[in-house]
Amino acid sequence: MLLQQSGTYDELYRSFSWQIPDRFNIGRAVSDDWAVHAPDRICLEHFSPEGDHQSLTYGELSAQSGALAHSLRTLGTERLDRVALLLPQCFETVIAHAAIYKLGAIAVPLALLFGIEALEYRLKAAGVSTVITNGFGLERLAEIRAVLPSLRHVISIDGPAKDVFGFAELATGNTQEFDVVDTGPDDPALMIFTSGTTGAPKGALHGHRVLAGHLPGFQMAHDLPPQRGDKFWTPSDWAWAGGLLNALLPALFLGIPVVSSPAQKFNPDMALRILAEMKVRNAFIPPTALRLLKSVDRPLEKYDLRLRSIGSAGEALGRETYEWVKSALGIVPNEFYGQTECNFVLSSAAHLGVSKAGAIGRPVPGHRVAIVSDDGQVLAPGAIGQIAIASPDPVMFLEYWQNPQATADKFAGDWLLTGDLGRQDEAGYIEFFGRDDDVITSSGYRIGPAEIEDCLLGHPAVRLAAVVGKPDALRTEIVKAFVVLADGFGPSQTLAAEIRDWVKYRLSMHEYPREIDFIAELPTTTSGKIIRRLLRDREAALAAE
Repeated sequence: MLLQQSGTYDELYRSFSWQIPDRFNIGRAVSDDWAVHAPDRICLEHFSPEGDHQSLTYGELSAQSGALAHSLRTLGTERLDRVALLLPQCFETVIAHAAIYKLGAIAVPLALLFGIEALEYRLKAAGVSTVITNGFGLERLAEIRAVLPSLRHVISIDGPAKDVFGFAELATGNTQEFDVVDTGPDDPALMIFTSGTTGAPKGALHGHRVLAGHLPGFQMAHDLPPQRGDKFWTPSDWAWAGGLLNALLPALFLGIPVVSSPAQKFNPDMALRILAEMKVRNAFIPPTALRLLKSVDRPLEKYDLRLRSIGSAGEALGRETYEWVKSALGIVPNEFYGQTECNFVLSSAAHLGVSKAGAIGRPVPGHRVAIVSDDGQVLAPGAIGQIAIASPDPVMFLEYWQNPQATADKFAGDWLLTGDLGRQDEAGYIEFFGRDDDVITSSGYRIGPAEIEDCLLGHPAVRLAAVVGKPDALRTEIVKAFVVLADGFGPSQTLAAEIRDWVKYRLSMHEYPREIDFIAELPTTTSGKIIRRLLRDREAALAAE
């Protein structure tokens, strides 16, 4: 399952073969297997802004997750029952994940940022029987608990209350070793809902093999961990596939300590403080967060950073941000790619010479990725088509929960169609062009928003940007940009004209934004992806008036 510690990219790709055990359980792999021979090894550290940092060992993780699994079973939780985790980054989140997997149940991570309707939809769709949350989550649940017929139990990490069990009591009340349920790689373990950027979220069901499938990509993006002194942190919510599968679980499997931090709106200075104070060596930082870090002047002079790897994914990183990270942080960022249904299949690897600004990488060893037509025909280099992954693949989802038609529609023959458009060059690098829904048709041209957004970010006045197509009677659509301005800049027609000319000069006459709206913030999912659909819908509604 792991990459060799030497060789070129081509050698690693050619020689790699999957060796996933016939019996595999995520809970055992991230806790018990380490606790047997290294019980005192630190697996988790929690950053406290006040400086009172905490730590947890593999032995403690194993014991507490085993006790929680016992308690869940006593409460009637059975194999394949869905247990939701409505929690921030904290020790209890990891303990709960491990316990659910050991029990053979299905973990359903959910973001605390979800509103009432979004939370109700997911809990109902998954048929969740138990929710593990905190005080904040209890307030949300109180409004909808009466309309959740499948929900039997609620557990709070902030202690017991009326009709609520206390997490600490359940995770320490049974010291007897838990007999981990015997699971195979294809047995269901995890349900992660899609982000909902293009429609109603769907529950992507994954087997226990999903963790094993992420290991080569994780190693490729972070200079072949584990290495001495490695320590991992991500600002991404562990309820998102990025935070959970691109960071937390692979690091724990490899014995790398993971730093958790309090839930907060991303703060660039606080993020850099966490990296420095906790001596983080490896980080997964999504593109939007990296762009926000640009507001900190000369970060290497201000903070004692010890980073040796930065991975980034979730949306296009772009040339501008790629070059800024190289110059300001002294590290070549490794951009990688995947989606909830099939994750970490493309990656860059600067240490292997696989790095190209504007590209999302090359296929990770063990995965076959191509650019295909909508009917699954592989296209020639340079052609724009769908990014697709060949089946079978260990990171590939089992199905959309209780939605066989949507599952079937996701495939063209043996190819899983991502819905993302890209193009591959002769060297094998794939460039992200945009989601199929996001591509703009203007005067006969097909225009991807990613390149324009990347160009916009190069302008000193632009902090964040999103580009959509606005309906137009003459051109079908025109390019419209939504811009969040950097500090010190105010909206004006003069600035809008300057930004339009900036793109026109650097890209082309047909790609520049004919309209620019200055806005305070962009609509995003809980994972930080821009929801362009909401911007398009707004423009379509205005055009229809």
